[in-house]
Amino acid sequence: MDTPAQQAEQPQAPRPQASAPVQWGRVGSLVGGQAAVQLGSFALLIAMNWTAVELGGTRAVTLLMLAATVPRAIMLIFGGAVADTLGPRFVLLRTTAARVVLLAVGAVVTATSQQLWPLVVIALIEGVLLGLAGPASGVLLPMFARGDQLARANSLYAMVLRVAPILGAPAGAFLITVGELWLAMAAGAVTGAIWLGCLLHVTHGFVRPKPEPGVSLVKRSGDGFRLLARNPRLRWMFIAALCLDLAFSWPAEVALPLLVSERGWGVAAVGIVLAAFSVGALGSSAVGAAMAHRIPMFVRLVVTGVGLAAGILVMALMPSVASLTAVAAGVGLLSGLNGPAIVTLYQQSAPEDRMGAAMSTLSLAGIGTAPISIAVFSSLSLVLGVQTTWLLCGAIAFVSPLAAVIALRHPARAEEPAPVEIPVPAAV
Repeated sequence: MDTPAQQAEQPQAPRPQASAPVQWGRVGSLVGGQAAVQLGSFALLIAMNWTAVELGGTRAVTLLMLAATVPRAIMLIFGGAVADTLGPRFVLLRTTAARVVLLAVGAVVTATSQQLWPLVVIALIEGVLLGLAGPASGVLLPMFARGDQLARANSLYAMVLRVAPILGAPAGAFLITVGELWLAMAAGAVTGAIWLGCLLHVTHGFVRPKPEPGVSLVKRSGDGFRLLARNPRLRWMFIAALCLDLAFSWPAEVALPLLVSERGWGVAAVGIVLAAFSVGALGSSAVGAAMAHRIPMFVRLVVTGVGLAAGILVMALMPSVASLTAVAAGVGLLSGLNGPAIVTLYQQSAPEDRMGAAMSTLSLAGIGTAPISIAVFSSLSLVLGVQTTWLLCGAIAFVSPLAAVIALRHPARAEEPAPVEIPVPAAV
């Protein structure tokens, strides 16, 4: 851990000026770039999965998903250390540029080949790049928004993440229908290039931190877990995020279609329920972007967490598609406030010089939890049944608001230094 003198010597990325609690110009570029790249990513995901189905069925899709998710989860551990050591600009510009080149080459390869192995290789490399870049992306918003305004910025960012799958999934299906996989690859490269251009603006003026003598990258890769061990607020917020994601992944991805099938409602009911959830989450994210700073953190974090847990329980008991859809919309509304609140409190509680490490552990609580949730609860459902296992998930979800209450009882990190004005290069 750095001494105060060492921390003072390390150049930092630009901070908001006192008169501008939010640098909306940079936030706008960040959100706009993410909107483009996420849209392209979801379209590519649908196109690659569909192509894998045609090439090899269920086994091919499983192999493709493992190639994309396992390296990403592993690299998240190192991504936080890399972001803290080299700075977010260094990491993001290089990983994004590499991904653009990868997808451009992938478009050429898939245009001339109808085999599975190029897809697996592309998914593997892309997973590594996304895992490295993820924590560095999470570092950016706290640099441009402070205090209560960070909640608004995170809600705006969450809106992009909600819209991307809604628009990206049909876009990917359309690209496969009118063309082939290479077209979706090319679209992904173009949207990645847009994100790269936005990053050049967003990270302009950033400088690399000074290296810490005697501290290796391998040693720093454990910083996120060391933060959890010594920071009670971060630790309990990690538990809150972990339990909520653990409880929600299996019902949303596996149990919902199983429950719908058991009750003979038809496959269209799955789409209707998920759409209702997405619309609800999108609406509350928009409300949060406008006025999250006016809603108490206890309400956004704890009250909504209790509502989410209760909603998950009630969804398993709904007797009709209409009632299930209504509850799903309510769960989405609560999720759109709860998710950004978790991220905001986590960012506000993490040390600035270890923000990348902190965000890597928070990402693991989400990305790393989904396969565990699916494996564990799918196995339990074979013994307990789908509805009973779903109810168990709802019970586990109640741990999240309880952990959030405990987290709020612990003090936040030390007061941040006064913001400094962004240095403007002299004209030449």
